[in-house]
Amino acid sequence: MGLETEMTSGAKVKLERAELRLIELELAAPFETSFARERVKRAIIVALFGDGAVGWGECVASSGPWYSYETVETAWHVLREFLLPRVLGRREKLGLQELKGELAPIRGHPMAKAALEAAFLDLQAKLEGRPLARLLGGERDRVTSGVSIGIQEDLTELLKEVARRLEEGYPRVKLKIKPSWDLAVVEAVRREFPKIKLQVDANSAYTLEDRGLFAELDRFELLLIEQPLGYDDLVDHARLQRELRTPLCLDESISSLAAARAALELGSCRVINIKPGRVGGPTQAIAIHDLCRASGVPVWCGGMLETGIGRAHNLAVASLPGFTLPNDISASSRYFARDIVEPEFVLNPDGTITVPRGPGIGVEVVEERLERATVRKEVIRQGR
Repeated sequence: MGLETEMTSGAKVKLERAELRLIELELAAPFETSFARERVKRAIIVALFGDGAVGWGECVASSGPWYSYETVETAWHVLREFLLPRVLGRREKLGLQELKGELAPIRGHPMAKAALEAAFLDLQAKLEGRPLARLLGGERDRVTSGVSIGIQEDLTELLKEVARRLEEGYPRVKLKIKPSWDLAVVEAVRREFPKIKLQVDANSAYTLEDRGLFAELDRFELLLIEQPLGYDDLVDHARLQRELRTPLCLDESISSLAAARAALELGSCRVINIKPGRVGGPTQAIAIHDLCRASGVPVWCGGMLETGIGRAHNLAVASLPGFTLPNDISASSRYFARDIVEPEFVLNPDGTITVPRGPGIGVEVVEERLERATVRKEVIRQGR
């Protein structure tokens, strides 16, 4: 039985109600990219209730439309008004194939759809008594971790932060870059730490006019350069990739399986960052993984400052065999003083994170912590 057949033939569920929560968690330290500086993580947590169990999902949309056009407010609106009413209150039980069919007519909004699909798959895996990773076709018990380091006040602080994360045991470091915080930064880190696995992420901060900068970066033996050009571009990335030895990796540009296929056909990148929450959910993430694996293109799982709910889902996806590069899946303490799940995720001595073995996402949501973080809550029961 193929993976897609196995997933779509899994347990069917009578969905009774859903719960939406907007939460706010203070980050352990501010996190700055080329487009924003975040001190608080805002997220939508989706809970689906059915057949005596609850499934959890997390929407990765940000507060503002900087990384994506979706925001927590647009996602809340789409979930409440369009997605959830299509799947709640049905007389018959719902399987994954029916869920996907109900969501298909709604164009766009992959982050909102991803949160709903993730919650459904968690619920389905729990009813089957299986770890989510196994339901998705995952094979690894541990996933290689990496750490993403945001833009710092100065180079001294950056070097201290890199040293701190390496001492904690992270086997790969990713540096956020932007104009005026790029070449000198990489040069300083590589000089101080000549043998570490190092990559950079521009979050679309540059254009082809900056090709000279990327030619300079070519000499630092980077694992990859992530999303240097426009968030919706594939053509200019293909031009730039032809000029560089260092692999380009696309993130924001890969919004769907179709975009991934186009990127590979055009030669826009040699690596793809797969974020389930960005591409529409675990099943789309798996489809992109399968395409890349068949094409010999390595992939890794990116992060969006997720709570333990989203982190557990990412680990399940990253346990698939094609995720061969270190993933942006760090310990809970990297981002939060206290996560909303137990047990919290920790970094193993070998630089990995353990994939939960319990049913579903394999961690328990701590209701008291979730309640304390909640700033808005709504229970939805109506169907069509």
